[in-house]
Amino acid sequence: MSIKFTPDHEWVKIDGNNATVGITHHAQDALGDVVFVDLPEVGKTYAAKDAAAVVESVKAAADVYMPANGTVTEVNEALRADPALANSDPLGAGWFFKMTLSNPAELDGLMDETSYTSFAADAH
Repeated sequence: MSIKFTPDHEWVKIDGNNATVGITHHAQDALGDVVFVDLPEVGKTYAAKDAAAVVESVKAAADVYMPANGTVTEVNEALRADPALANSDPLGAGWFFKMTLSNPAELDGLMDETSYTSFAADAH
């Protein structure tokens, strides 16, 4: 299993044709306290870069984008019940949705952790 990062501050844990998607530490830090999440519909197919979810904080609302073409297979109901999980454990219990990738190679252009860390530092 590998993890990649998008320029929009989402992380993607890749396991074959399946992926789990959430927001990064940088994103949750920039948003502040998350108070609401609007998760995608299970079974819905999205194109890469489509807004699939929304995260709202005390500061702002932001879209969570699809990292690649695919179909949502599961959403994190625990996150819906406790949106603060996006702050307290963004790369773990605070995941947003799982998906089946139409073409896993679409993720090849995303950043690895070292590249993303440098990218996020430059974003400040």
